[in-house]
Amino acid sequence: MLNWLSYHRADITAVVIIGLVLAFIWSIYVGRKETAARETDEVFGDPERTKGGWYWAVCGISALLLVWMYFSWGMGRAYFPQAANELCQVGKLNEAVSPIKANLPGSSRYYKSTDLVVRNTQQLETLKSNMPAGVFTSAEEAKLSAIHGNSLALLAIYSDPANLSSEAETQLAAVAGQLDAISARLDAGHDGLVPTQEALDQPPWGVTDDEIPVLATTARGVLFDMVSADGAAVAEAFSKVRNMPSSATSLIEQTKAEIASLKEANKAGSFDEVTAKARNNHVKAAERIFRRLDDGVIFPADSLIIVNNAIDNLDRSISGAKGSLRVVQAVFLPGQGVVKSRTICTEQGSARWLPKPADVIATFAKLANPDIDAGGGYKGTTLLWWKWLAISDVVDFLIPDGLVDMLPGSYGAHGADGSFQANYKDGLLAFAQGEVSLGYIPWLDGHIWDSLFRVLVALSIGILLGVPLGIYMGVSRFFKSFFDPLIELYRPVPPLAWAPLILTIFGIQDDGKIFLLFMVAFAIMVISARTGASGTQLSKIRASHSLGASNRQILRNVILPNALPEILTGARIAIGVCWGTLVAAEMLAGTTGIGFIENVARTVSDYELIWVTILIMGLLGLAFDMFMRFLIAKLIPWRGKG
Repeated sequence: MLNWLSYHRADITAVVIIGLVLAFIWSIYVGRKETAARETDEVFGDPERTKGGWYWAVCGISALLLVWMYFSWGMGRAYFPQAANELCQVGKLNEAVSPIKANLPGSSRYYKSTDLVVRNTQQLETLKSNMPAGVFTSAEEAKLSAIHGNSLALLAIYSDPANLSSEAETQLAAVAGQLDAISARLDAGHDGLVPTQEALDQPPWGVTDDEIPVLATTARGVLFDMVSADGAAVAEAFSKVRNMPSSATSLIEQTKAEIASLKEANKAGSFDEVTAKARNNHVKAAERIFRRLDDGVIFPADSLIIVNNAIDNLDRSISGAKGSLRVVQAVFLPGQGVVKSRTICTEQGSARWLPKPADVIATFAKLANPDIDAGGGYKGTTLLWWKWLAISDVVDFLIPDGLVDMLPGSYGAHGADGSFQANYKDGLLAFAQGEVSLGYIPWLDGHIWDSLFRVLVALSIGILLGVPLGIYMGVSRFFKSFFDPLIELYRPVPPLAWAPLILTIFGIQDDGKIFLLFMVAFAIMVISARTGASGTQLSKIRASHSLGASNRQILRNVILPNALPEILTGARIAIGVCWGTLVAAEMLAGTTGIGFIENVARTVSDYELIWVTILIMGLLGLAFDMFMRFLIAKLIPWRGKG
C-alpha cells in the first residue's frame, strides 16, 4: 500500500491541492461570518476574544501548505508531470552548446576573448611595473622587456580582423551554419516523433533517487534530445577552431626561446635565497601569462558576430519549440528551471532546497518503518518503536554504585584456595550495576524517543531542583544572596559554549547531554520561580500573617500559587530551549537522536531528510507547547481574569 501511494504521489498531491484550495476559501468564508456575528458581543482586549478560531488555523495551515507546494514545484509536478522531463531535454541542448556560449556575450556581457585581452593586458602592465630591482642583469631586463612586448603584440595580432586566417573564418562560418540548421530543425516542430519504450518505462518524476527521468518521454522532449547530440558535435567543432596567424607563430617561438634562456640562467646561476626567489617568481609570472596566449583561443570580436547571431537565433528557436512549456515553467516552476549536468537532471532554485511535501512524507514513511532489514529506520535504529527493556538496565541507570560503597562492611575477597564467596555487599553492587536479571518490560525505542528521553529527564530534574531553590531565593535573603551570583555566572553563557566541555567530560552518551540540558532548564526554572515568589503582593502576605497563618502555610497557600504562573511559563520556555540545545548537542556528538539524523543529512546534502527532521522537531515542539497550554489552563484558570 505504501509503495503504491509513493509511486502515485503526484496524483495524490493533485487531489490534496484541490482540497487545500477549497479549505482555504471555506475557512475565510466561515471566519468572516463568525467575526461579524461576534463583533457586537466582544470588545478589543478581552482574552476570551482569542479563544476558538479553529477556522483561522485551517486558513493558515492550508495557505502555508499551498505556498510550500508552489515553491517546491509540487503543484507543477501534480498537474504537469511531464514538464520536468521536457525541461531536462532542453537542458541537454543547453549543456551541449554551453562551450560555445561561454565564448560569447551572455551572462558575462563580454566576449571571452575580450575578457582575456583586458585581463592579460592589465597583468602584463602590472608585472612590468613590479619588476624587482637589482636582481636581473641589463641584458636579462631587456629579455624580460621583450617578453612583455611580445605578449602585448600577440594580443594585438589576435585582435586584428585582418590577421584572421581564412581557415578559421571558414570554420566559424561552418559552426554558425550548423547552429542555424539546429534552429531550423527546432522550428520544424516535433510532429511524428515518438519516445522509446525504454523511456516510457521510466519511473515518474520524483519517485526514485534520480528525481527527473533523463530519457525523453514526450514528442517535444524527443525533439530536444535529438538536436542536443547535434549541438554537442557543433560545440566540439568550435572548440577546435584556432586563430593562429603566421606572424603570431614566429613571435611565439621567439618568446619561448627568451623564457627558456631566463629559466636556464636562474637554474645555473648562484644567487642568494632572496634574489633567487625574486627571479624565479618574476619569470614564472611572465611565463604564466604567455601560456595563456600561445594557444590561439583569442579571436577578433567581429569574427565571432556570426556565431553570436546564430546562438541568438538558436535561443529564439528553443523558446518557440518549448511552446506551452514556457508558460508552465514561468507560472508553476519558479526558479532557474532544470539543469542537465553529466548524467542527471536537477531542479534549480527553491525546488532544489525545498522538497515537495509528498516527498517529505515518503521519506518520513521510510524512516518510520520499524523493519530495519527492509530499509526502515536510520543507521540501524528505528525512528520510533518499542523494545523489550531489561529492568536491570533501569536499575543501573537510577542507582549510583556509590550508594553501595557507603554501606558498612567491605566487599568480598578470594580465599586461599582461589574460590570467591560473595557477601551481601557484593550482591547489592551487582544489583546496582544491573547484573541481576529482573525481567523485561516493553519500552519505547528509536531516534525520537532518545531525544524525548533526554529532554524529559533533564527537564524533570531541572524543575525538581530549580523550583524550590527559586522559591526560597524569592523569600530568603540568604538564599538569594548566596545562590544568585552562582546562577547568574553561568546563566548568560550560551548552552552550546558549555557543550564541548561537558561532552568531553561525560562523553557522547546520554549523561553528558542530560547534564547539559539540566543546566539550561535549571537556570530558567530558578529565575521563573524566584520572579513569581518575589512578585507576591505584600498585602496578601500581611493579611495571611494577621489571620495567624504560619510561614509554611503562607509559602504553600499564598506564595506558591502566586508563583505558579511564572513557574509554568518558565517550564514552557525551558522545554523550547532544551529542545533546541539538545538537537545542537546531538549534532556535535551522538549516534542517535533527531539532531544526529539532521547532522548526517547535512553532510550529504539530503534536503528531504533535513526537512523531515525539521518537521519532526517542529511537531514535537508544538505537542510540548500544547501540553503546557493545557496544563496552564487547568492549574491556573484564574490567570488573566483578575
